[in-house]
Amino acid sequence: MKEISCKLLVIGAGPGGYICAIRAGQLGVDTVIVEKAKAGGTCLNVGCIPSKALIHAADEFHKLRSAASGRSPLGLSLANPTIDLARTVAWKDGIVGRLNGGVTGLLKKAGVKAVIGTARFVDGKTVDVETETGLQRIRAEAIVIATGSAPIELADMPFGGPIISSTEALSLKSVPASVAVIGGGYIGLELGTAFAKLGAHVTVLEAQTRILPQYDADLSKPIAKRLGELGVEVFTQTVARGLSADGKTLLAEHNGRPIEVPAEKVLVTVGRRPVTDGFGLEEIDLDRAGKFIRIDDQCRTSMRGIYAIGDVTGEPMLAHRAMAQGEMVAEIVAGNKRAWDKRCIPAVCFTDPEIVTAGLSPDEARATGIEIKIGQFPFQANGRAMTTLSEDGFVRVVARADNHLVLGIQAVGHGVSELSASFGLAIEMGARLEDIAGTIHAHPTQSEAFQEAALKALGHALHI
Repeated sequence: MKEISCKLLVIGAGPGGYICAIRAGQLGVDTVIVEKAKAGGTCLNVGCIPSKALIHAADEFHKLRSAASGRSPLGLSLANPTIDLARTVAWKDGIVGRLNGGVTGLLKKAGVKAVIGTARFVDGKTVDVETETGLQRIRAEAIVIATGSAPIELADMPFGGPIISSTEALSLKSVPASVAVIGGGYIGLELGTAFAKLGAHVTVLEAQTRILPQYDADLSKPIAKRLGELGVEVFTQTVARGLSADGKTLLAEHNGRPIEVPAEKVLVTVGRRPVTDGFGLEEIDLDRAGKFIRIDDQCRTSMRGIYAIGDVTGEPMLAHRAMAQGEMVAEIVAGNKRAWDKRCIPAVCFTDPEIVTAGLSPDEARATGIEIKIGQFPFQANGRAMTTLSEDGFVRVVARADNHLVLGIQAVGHGVSELSASFGLAIEMGARLEDIAGTIHAHPTQSEAFQEAALKALGHALHI
């Protein structure tokens, strides 16, 4: 058995893992990273990046179909368009391949040794990796667990055949005639909307009383409206029961009443689970927080020298959270003083329209017992939104009533994902309503709605 030693071993080369390894390498830490598949993890290979590529392709195709229908308010028209989904998927795979190569190159540039294989703990300082050429033992002073998460499957409807997860949905070679989406959260609605725009008949089944239950109702209403415009059928308070004998119909129960949903494909998006099995965690004793690995404000686990980052540590399961954790742990291993002191982690839902949340919602702020001010500005009054046919939605700012400290910012609208950095920056730097209102925002842009929302909270909005 080959043996190597290092100061830091990172298990998993997803966003959190590869950032941790790259930063550690930059800091002169002798680092090894182990990945069983491809660099980039779920996000780069079968999640964030490829799903956004499919969403963009679907948006472009839907625009063409709208123009072909003769209903374009811009006066555009063309012959009936078609899409070659296999070619679209190949384009998406090309993007993923380029990013894979980029991550691999960055690891190499930072002096990180990459090992392809399946890792398994022997003890708290030793890991065996099963590679194509045999078993390799790695001894490390510090180990970072960055194994990520995987889609949850339903016990009576396991993945296979017509029942697919988001991974398979992103690799289909043709557009299904009908797609039943189980789960009305952000993953299900992002992909469900994309397939509807590509021409599939889409039905969404959600067990809760409304879609996107993790967001407040005001944010989800424009998405529900848009789904209706796209012909997507939505059933809330609905539970899937199984497939029909011929495998072409999904059987479900809606408010206690049986219903049948046409489903060439059944996309199951009921959540994700941490990947904690298959790499020998039973050989070490780590405290858990439910199904996740418990960590402190430095991402340390209950065992000395072992850290955990990303989805395996719990919500929010966001790539940028994992990246920030990975960078912090690398600094700690290198001997620097760091701790998790982030004031907010922006979250984006890439539906149509998009949703951004940063910091506290109005209800969350009220729950702290603080008196608050709220300013909300609709895109219907924003010139840039009008000129891009994107008037649905708004920007909302939540602040303390006494000193006007901004506690939270939310937005729903076309392209608002690109405002997420501004929202996060404002909260992270302790901005007051006056800071946002007094900052000149370029005209005409959708970002002006951010300034106007702050002005509204101060009682003197200018454009509404």
